Amino acid sequence: MHRISGRSNRFAAALSALLLMSLMTGCATRDRDTHADALAAPAGLKREQVGTDSFVLTAFSRISRPDEPLDIYIEGDGFAWISRSEPSLDPTPREAIGLALAAADPTANVVYLARPCQFTPMEMNPRCGVAYWTAKRFAPEVVASLNEAVDRFAARVPGQRINLVGYSGGGALAVLIAAQRTDVASIRTIAGNLDDEFVNRLHHVSPMPESENPIDFAARVAAIPQIHFSGANDTVVPPVVAQRFVDAAGKRCAQARTLPDVTHDGGWSSLWSALLRVKPGCTRLDFINLVRPPVESAKY
Repeated sequence: MHRISGRSNRFAAALSALLLMSLMTGCATRDRDTHADALAAPAGLKREQVGTDSFVLTAFSRISRPDEPLDIYIEGDGFAWISRSEPSLDPTPREAIGLALAAADPTANVVYLARPCQFTPMEMNPRCGVAYWTAKRFAPEVVASLNEAVDRFAARVPGQRINLVGYSGGGALAVLIAAQRTDVASIRTIAGNLDDEFVNRLHHVSPMPESENPIDFAARVAAIPQIHFSGANDTVVPPVVAQRFVDAAGKRCAQARTLPDVTHDGGWSSLWSALLRVKPGCTRLDFINLVRPPVESAKY
């Protein structure tokens, strides 16, 4: 009769724990997929996968009028952390708030883009790793991947303008994508992380030197009409973040709106139909006064 050593016992226990975690992760992902499909189906949003140079992204889309503009929604960070110090193994959101916003949009052409490593099976994304939903979530390759996906959908509405909408970390990416494009008609962010360095300092967490910071690109998107919505009770990305971005972009085309009694992840989808009626715009500059010097009174 063979005696099993303590070391073998520990190895067997560790293997069992890994197998159990894998099974639990798989079940959780299926539940999140079911929830996403239930949000998307009534709105006519159909799931598809978009291959880009760095990642395969999951999207939900409804394009019924190629001669009209395109609204593109970008998801938040999802289930990135189990606790303050422990990242999750799968960032797929348990409740896809970005998708819920897209489903509430009644316009003809709507696309929802999940972030890299969300909803798409990990085996299709060998590059996926914890860094891409923690320290590198706004890395240049993430921005490039989402921008490639925007290109694919823009090709389905040739010549039309794009309205970018981003929830939480998706708001950061909406700005970073807009900074690279010339076809963006408007930007809307909801609880947007528009200054990740400031937010990280606020929460006493590590900086993200491999990620791009949206506020550094504020001047580049300053001429794009934009509204940044915040919840007054948001303790994750408080309203001061949107105001800092608007101050950096200038107030000709950028505005911040704070909604009372709203938290970071509570109530946005029920409010969204009404908020969509608040249109971004730019104030008209008085070019005459800028160019023409004041006329002095004649002296006699």
